[in-house]
Amino acid sequence: MQIGMFTAMQWSPEEDPGTVLTCLKEQVRTARNNGFKGLMVGQHVLTGPMGMFQLTPLLGALAEEAKGMQIGPGVLLLSMMNPVLAAEEAATIDWLSDGNYALCAGLGYRPEEFQAMGVEMRNRVGRLVEGVDIIKRLWTEESVTHHGKHFHMDDAKASVQPKQRPRPPIWLGGDVEAAVKRAARIADAWCIAPTLSEASMLNYLEVFREERRRTNQDENVACPLIRECFVGRDAAHAAEVSRGPLLYKYRAYASWGQGETTQGDFDAAYDAFANERFLVGDKESVKDQILRYAEIAKTDNILLRMQWPGLDHAETLGNMDRIGEIIADIS
Repeated sequence: MQIGMFTAMQWSPEEDPGTVLTCLKEQVRTARNNGFKGLMVGQHVLTGPMGMFQLTPLLGALAEEAKGMQIGPGVLLLSMMNPVLAAEEAATIDWLSDGNYALCAGLGYRPEEFQAMGVEMRNRVGRLVEGVDIIKRLWTEESVTHHGKHFHMDDAKASVQPKQRPRPPIWLGGDVEAAVKRAARIADAWCIAPTLSEASMLNYLEVFREERRRTNQDENVACPLIRECFVGRDAAHAAEVSRGPLLYKYRAYASWGQGETTQGDFDAAYDAFANERFLVGDKESVKDQILRYAEIAKTDNILLRMQWPGLDHAETLGNMDRIGEIIADIS
């Protein structure tokens, strides 16, 4: 089983970005030294007052720290972007990571991001589908001619193609049925968001597999699964330390209207929400939860987010070390 690190590395207004970056580099080194096999970095724009680095330069800066780990975005807001630039930036990171890049892309869901990026939100599905096709072709073909609804090019030759052959894997995120079916049709896997409950995850996995069967593709695909995770010295320590930072993070998600987060008084709904999604507890209980998720989701790729705005850096490193012990136990 591959345990990876997922981070948006967001910070609160009181924190210093330079300190955050230094801490992130140490966290990636700690993860690698503890046997983590992947690094996925999130993307949003206009997250203020919460701070957030942009993912492509950040991945480039972290490539050496993450040497040997599979790295990539989670998720790239491809529907807002030019796919030619996305393809060439991804290929560059694939070379910087010695052929260990994975592209996870998604539609995006915040109207303010689309407005600021100059893209009509109603066009996001078409732009994403065309974008994935263009990226695949630029990665694998000598020249590309494409005339679609949103993008046009004649005899386009990529400046750089990926080191991986035939190409890096492409995963698509999304937490509604249409997005899951789309991932089954045009991507290599569906990336399971940390906001989805266990019941929703299992339902959508069956939707994914049925769509793969319908389109004559292999249904036995291990879909990467993202979960929030804090392993404490004991269960009480885990709950006490993680609650405030996780609540801060998910208040923001609730205000943005993401997925299954609760609108309105999210604080009151937090405990029930967390119990259905988060891996928080002592080492043995979290190990059992990880193994259970791997079994019910039929996946060998679980990505854990272990840092949230306001969490003390030393607590983050301690969390990673204890998860490292779990990795050693299940390897």
